[in-house]
Amino acid sequence: MKKIPFATKAQLEDICKEYPTPFHLYDEAGIRATARAVYKAFSWNPGFREYFAVKATPTPRILNILHEEGCGMDCSSLTELMMCQRCGIVGKEIMFSSNDTPAEEFAFADELGAIINLDDFTHIDYLEKTIGKIPETISCRFNPGGVFQLGESKEGFQVMDNPGDAKYGMTRDQLFEAFRILKAKGAKRFGIHSFLASNTISNDYYPALAGQLFQLAVELERETGAKVAFINLSGGVGVDYRPDQEANDIYAIGEGVRQQYEKILVPAGMDDVAIYTEMGRFMLAPNGHLVTRVLHEKHTYKEYIGVDACAANLMRPAIYGAYHHITVMGKENQPCDHKYDVVGSLCENSDKFAVDRMLPKVEIGDLMVIHDTGAHGFSMGYNYNGRLRSAELLLREDGSVELMRRAETPDDYFATLVW
Repeated sequence: MKKIPFATKAQLEDICKEYPTPFHLYDEAGIRATARAVYKAFSWNPGFREYFAVKATPTPRILNILHEEGCGMDCSSLTELMMCQRCGIVGKEIMFSSNDTPAEEFAFADELGAIINLDDFTHIDYLEKTIGKIPETISCRFNPGGVFQLGESKEGFQVMDNPGDAKYGMTRDQLFEAFRILKAKGAKRFGIHSFLASNTISNDYYPALAGQLFQLAVELERETGAKVAFINLSGGVGVDYRPDQEANDIYAIGEGVRQQYEKILVPAGMDDVAIYTEMGRFMLAPNGHLVTRVLHEKHTYKEYIGVDACAANLMRPAIYGAYHHITVMGKENQPCDHKYDVVGSLCENSDKFAVDRMLPKVEIGDLMVIHDTGAHGFSMGYNYNGRLRSAELLLREDGSVELMRRAETPDDYFATLVW
């Protein structure tokens, strides 16, 4: 299956007249369509809410679009909380899921009225000492330990993650004791949060996780008397980075969760439990492109194509070996009969967007679209080698382009230095 850019070559060349490459481009129509599909898939649950993971794409205009579509925000730091506040997103529309959390971050989350999701048992006393109380609505993150395995593929490998080696969440015994203590300290509405696997290309992941958490919720209510008000399935629903992968079906996922809900929670008299999600990657990755232009060719032991973007604009290939599909604009229908490494300019040999990638014949000046960069793309950028982070642009529904974040300048790079 071919991956088709959401902008044409003519559109991109026109954009480049005002905004030089490289830049991140986001598709407003795609973002809104994805959000609406998610809400439709979970419409069977009256309390459903998607808490978009701000860390995936911390760009105010994007957050505003998602908020307009009904989404809340999942924050993990002080500055993410501040960004939501400046966007007018406060109160229970924020889920604060942090770990190794400084006191001032708990205090600010409480000031905004956010739902606080505790990562560790010891944070109960720490939170109470920090804000002088235990909030009436509180959530706890659960880590079941062991290895989570699902017989599907994830970027060519079996879905298998190791919760037992993750720094996040409480053990089962800690979770039960936490609910008892929090209830005794005045908490009235409880949530359960868990994350077991990343970027699952499987319609079965959420239903499998939901089954575990729903059964856990029944046992928690029965044994502690705490009222479970919501269950947060977190993220982990992946995207088809490779063109030969079959995309997740959010409607099948929503239906699978519904079946587990009807099987486990409804018979237990818990048919008022709200379902929450935190799908940063699913919501945004396919709705973003990194647009870059070819600067150089190099012919040594391999054939190299040098572009004006680098790992400072998109880290995933460099640090994970992650696959991102590449389209050479204007050559979509030409045979992919040339093998290249597509590289950036950093002084690191891992600064490669593609290794041994089959592409059409590439020429200096060609525009390339690197797909599925809308999540964990710009947000993971950095300034190694003094490289500057690029602009973020929005392709509006009417075809116009909006500058959401300007490109950095050398003055920005030097701004924090004390000479």
